[in-house]
Amino acid sequence: MIRARRSRIVATIGPASSSPEMIITLAKAGADVFRLNFSHGSHDNHAAAYNAIRAAETVVGRPLGILADLQGPKLRVGKFADGPVTLKAGQAFRFDNDPTPGDETRVHLPHPEILVAMRPGATLLLDDGKLRMTVTDAGPGYANTTVVNGGKLSERKGVAVPDVVIPMSPLTPKDREDLAFALRLGVDWIALSFVQAPEDMAELRRIVEGRAAVLAKIEKPQALEVLGPILDLCDGVMVARGDLGVEMAPEEVPVAQKVILRAARERGIPVIVATQMLESMTSSPTPTRAEASDVANAVYEGADAVMLSAESAAGDYPEESVAMMSRIIERVERDPRWPELMRAEQPHNDEDADVLVVAAAQAAKAGSTKCLVAFTTTGATARRLSRERPLQPVLALSPRIDAVRRMCLVWGVEPRVSGQPDSLEVVTSDAVAKAVELKLVGPGERLLIVAGTPFGAPGAANLLRLAHAPFPTRKR
Repeated sequence: MIRARRSRIVATIGPASSSPEMIITLAKAGADVFRLNFSHGSHDNHAAAYNAIRAAETVVGRPLGILADLQGPKLRVGKFADGPVTLKAGQAFRFDNDPTPGDETRVHLPHPEILVAMRPGATLLLDDGKLRMTVTDAGPGYANTTVVNGGKLSERKGVAVPDVVIPMSPLTPKDREDLAFALRLGVDWIALSFVQAPEDMAELRRIVEGRAAVLAKIEKPQALEVLGPILDLCDGVMVARGDLGVEMAPEEVPVAQKVILRAARERGIPVIVATQMLESMTSSPTPTRAEASDVANAVYEGADAVMLSAESAAGDYPEESVAMMSRIIERVERDPRWPELMRAEQPHNDEDADVLVVAAAQAAKAGSTKCLVAFTTTGATARRLSRERPLQPVLALSPRIDAVRRMCLVWGVEPRVSGQPDSLEVVTSDAVAKAVELKLVGPGERLLIVAGTPFGAPGAANLLRLAHAPFPTRKR
């Protein structure tokens, strides 16, 4: 089942989409990767969804990726004695470590890490940014603030600190339990929420130990200041615009999206654009025109994948949301100007270029090649080809099912399981046979094969070969 598009679709599983029947429906509609959101649902729920996704692979005839999204730390205020309070602009308000229920003048902040990091001039955002406060004074166990934007504040509302690095791990005890469970299941990707520094990703990598690919969710402004070092420790990245938009001014979020996309594409790691892409389809069978343009712009920028959250997890139209996203991608990729606009967003860093892979992409562009075939053990060769954004499909063949499923997130790549070749002749015959089987080439059409020798050993590609699909044998 080959999709007529290069950008991929991530669909979040939830109450509206967790049944085996709906998972198959979404895969047929175009979902390439399914997201298990560990902010919601039990381990039993996620295990059932995992098993249903694996079963759906057989039905749709192609691999499906599974991404486990860890919740991360949820910073919240404490309780109020008499229910919600109304705070007015200009008034003083205090956060402290006293667990006594709060009132109009103070509230408990059960996160000593925040109070330790506070300094005069810092900003506190509450309830998804609806209330804004500026710190006037801070000390051991307290922070005094002045209300800038007031409003109603109720207990357990979220707290964000956009301009201070909080000295805490993004892996909470709950996340560590969820991570161990997800790895036991066998998920393909692990997404870490609220990454602030490279050390956060280094900690995750140490725990995962290669059992899954790791992905950073960029949703804090502090991460943008050290974006390069963070991405150097990632296998992928997500532009998590929801939380990023809470801690940044709205006009800054599109700029941040561009910065993250270019940095990811420079490194050749998959990048997902996420949050509110088709938000109105949670309750409507069609998106707004602005939402359609939002998805289209991510495709024009060369994003590897676009993601559905509530639209597929809890909305009334999960199938229609996936189908609509697929239609938008396909329409953009039929635009004659799309290749030029997409490549304009591609950084040119020849220092890290794989010369043979670049040569293959250039040769495919110059000739009548219909398909590129990458023999890869880990998926690295296919990712390097994808980095060049060739317009021909990239058929990635690997003997490892885990590598194949991870590549479901990679732009333009059709990953499939293949036997381990032991000679150039087997490489050629297997590549031609699989490309013909998937109808990526027709009789007499040319394909370019990229591989590395010795076969089966991870390393840089060092072999480039031309081959042609055979003509059917005529019957006498």
